[in-house]
Amino acid sequence: MALSDTQLTFFKGEWTEGNTAILGAADHSMWHGNMVFDGARFFEGVMPDLAHHCERVVASARTMGMKAPVTAEEIEALVREGVKRLRSEEAFYLRPMMWSTDCLPGIMEADPDSTKFAICLEKIAMPDTGDMPITVSPFRRPDPRTALTSAKAACLYPNNARIMTEAKSRGFKNALSLDLEDHVAESASSNVFLVKDGVVRTPVHNGTFLNGVTRRRVMGLLRADGYTVDEVSLTVDDFRDADEIFFTGNAAKVLPVTALDERNLNYGPMTRRVRELYWDFAHTKYERIEL
Repeated sequence: MALSDTQLTFFKGEWTEGNTAILGAADHSMWHGNMVFDGARFFEGVMPDLAHHCERVVASARTMGMKAPVTAEEIEALVREGVKRLRSEEAFYLRPMMWSTDCLPGIMEADPDSTKFAICLEKIAMPDTGDMPITVSPFRRPDPRTALTSAKAACLYPNNARIMTEAKSRGFKNALSLDLEDHVAESASSNVFLVKDGVVRTPVHNGTFLNGVTRRRVMGLLRADGYTVDEVSLTVDDFRDADEIFFTGNAAKVLPVTALDERNLNYGPMTRRVRELYWDFAHTKYERIEL
């Protein structure tokens, strides 16, 4: 199911409009779940950190046993070409993806040389900074010893979906998920930060969640602006005691959390500063795309 009624897809050397079919019923990825993808953003005429997203999809393919048929630089050039073809000022999600069609003898392993590649540019609006009540999920993040957590792989997302579904069943919009050691990892959809007494803290990257492109960017922007940002192991109690909580991720960039269970939280000054820093970075470092 598409997320909107507007897509532009690159597959087998051609651009086509719409939700183009790219998988076969017998493709290896179809039943062994090793498809990888990444997502950049086109909004307000800019595409911040596009190169990093293109590099990550190539690295994810390698992690899943595939051989990328294109380089990160080639992916970036194709995405830029596609965005210009859109001739639209609206926000789009920029999604390069790779998957295997064949397997090696023994069925389980992907044939690295059978890797296919596509890009889907899909119109998806940037979320507003509205109501975002969250809870704590009973479901945990997988450990690097039990899953290929360093890849942005489609097979990891059903767990995120059940975290989100369970939270919504209790009236919340998202949830903190813990690792197997009882430390907060991230939310169902985004990396997470807390603010306490003017200090920003975020869960240390321990391999149970992706070290997000926007996460790293925000940490760098805050430090350059003179703020302290600590990567440490954090518990649910640390978040319950926070002055502010905010999410970072490609889909929305920076979003404030407005409640954790029964405790309301303000869209506070640090979260507002983070959004200001990110938008300033996006519009000063990157030239506006001429459509």
